[in-house]
Amino acid sequence: MNILIDADGCPVVDLTLQIAKRFDVPVIILCDTSHQIEREGAQTLVFDKGSDSVDFALVNRVKPGDVVVTQDYGLASMCLAKCARVLNQNGLEYTADNIDALMLRRYENKKLLRAGKHPKGSPKRTKEQDEAFVATLTDILASI
Repeated sequence: MNILIDADGCPVVDLTLQIAKRFDVPVIILCDTSHQIEREGAQTLVFDKGSDSVDFALVNRVKPGDVVVTQDYGLASMCLAKCARVLNQNGLEYTADNIDALMLRRYENKKLLRAGKHPKGSPKRTKEQDEAFVATLTDILASI
């Protein structure tokens, strides 16, 4: 088993590495050339900038039983189809039960953007979000 991180814009790379080290699970960081993220204790794979280049590289590497960290619903859906466990940076585990609703919300948000309606930006990251992520990832790794 590996943990694969879609690291472009991912705020929990260091937290993931800390937890993975406790469970002795290898970590692979995937990013593009504009977000090169090197961390001790992880393998980093860097890909050309381009629409979804990191996402496709990750999907091509994920195996059943791997854990994927991403905030991208489309990537999460593809990883679920390959029997991986997938969670976002806030500790939400994507499942067959919630991915369709999340994908619909993404579609609706894109329609609003095309219509010129821009949603508010994300609020500042909180300690509670970090704690929820740690709890979810720890639970996943402890159950394997």
